[in-house]
Amino acid sequence: MQLTETENTEYKRRVTGDIEKTVIGFLNTSGGELHIGIDPDGSVYGVDNYDEVIREFSDRIKNNISPSVLGLFSVSPKMGSNGKIYLIVKIASGSEKPYYLKEFGMSPKGCFMRVGTQTIQMPQSTIDTLYARRSLHTLRNITSPNQSLKFEQLKIYYSEKGFEVNNDHFLENLDFYTDDGKFNYLAYLMADTNGISIKIAQYADTDKIVILQKTECGHCSLVRAAHSMLMALDMYNKTAVELTYLKRIDTRLVDTTALHEAVINTLVHNDYIRGSYPVVEFYPDRVEVTSSGGLPLGLTKEEFFKGKSHQRNREIMRIFKDMDLCEQLGSGMKRIMKVYKPEDYEISENFVVANFKYNEHALAILNGSEKFLGSSEKIPRNSLRDSKEFAELSTTNKRIIELIECDGTITTNVMAASIGLTDRAIRKNIKRLKGAGIIERVGADRGGYWKIIR
Repeated sequence: MQLTETENTEYKRRVTGDIEKTVIGFLNTSGGELHIGIDPDGSVYGVDNYDEVIREFSDRIKNNISPSVLGLFSVSPKMGSNGKIYLIVKIASGSEKPYYLKEFGMSPKGCFMRVGTQTIQMPQSTIDTLYARRSLHTLRNITSPNQSLKFEQLKIYYSEKGFEVNNDHFLENLDFYTDDGKFNYLAYLMADTNGISIKIAQYADTDKIVILQKTECGHCSLVRAAHSMLMALDMYNKTAVELTYLKRIDTRLVDTTALHEAVINTLVHNDYIRGSYPVVEFYPDRVEVTSSGGLPLGLTKEEFFKGKSHQRNREIMRIFKDMDLCEQLGSGMKRIMKVYKPEDYEISENFVVANFKYNEHALAILNGSEKFLGSSEKIPRNSLRDSKEFAELSTTNKRIIELIECDGTITTNVMAASIGLTDRAIRKNIKRLKGAGIIERVGADRGGYWKIIR
């Protein structure tokens, strides 16, 4: 298939000397894709040692462009039809326009924009207009309401991913400081303790009158809150089970991938500065995932549903990418649209609500209105959870069991960060559960996993 350059797509045979200009052009307009290893005529030339090319490209973009572009681009290799590898760089429309080459500053020689398939110098009048519109109310520029912040939870997660967390530049590299050296609002969101309230609730009716259960995932590092929410979703998003003559069929009320992506999108793009926080609500017939702030400025509904990325909180996106909580720019919405439709969203000036109806077949089975195929009885509920012994367990022990149910390979460090205790306290509780014959360790500490015995 012949490839063609467009307003949002440009091809480069290699990382050229002016590649920053192209990136700046996309940042200052509506974003786009830069394909490295493809000739301008569209033929796939490929790149050798693409890992080195990715490092070279990323270093140049980070070091030569201002304001910071961290979290605004992603690079991934792709194989062409001729077997050659080329790179796709996805670039979001920036929220701190105008972006410019540090060497030339905020001038026509440093600022660029896309016009058709060309990247051209930006007129001084446009530069002045964009700068006047630039929002000072970004997470990076707003001072944290608390300057006595600690980041032990975040450091545990980063160290688990192999990052160095004990050097003097760890917090600085994450953009945790304002220009005058104070902790900013991003640091506040990622701190061990904060005032951010993020809830999951289940209602018995559609009027929010009777609450069946509620989980609080906030008041901690946003990374820890994200992990807690994803694990809690697996308990709220019930599974309908069918036994056929050949196999067991499990069906969730809501598609797991789409629900997880919707929650991550909400956590990344919520307008925290307004003081409204994400919420997930399970009703008898649907689940609603709500974020505040509406769509980011400059992003249309059509672009939103196509997976175009125009980030409100690029700093959060960067950290979530480090933690493998999200992947390429805009990929989450594309996954959601494989299962649900634009009509399943309510978008207003102040809110974005994902409204996912339950799978009717799964709902009918869970309500008991349909029989299990090949079985005259429903599968019994978890005997441990129904037992008196489970009811008498401490809150910490129950939480450990829930975490193991979600991920049998979970480490004690991650358990500690998720629950808010020390690693030593977690190990003590695990020892009690093992002694009671409730859990066991299968295999070695490295490469093994936890198993709930009953």
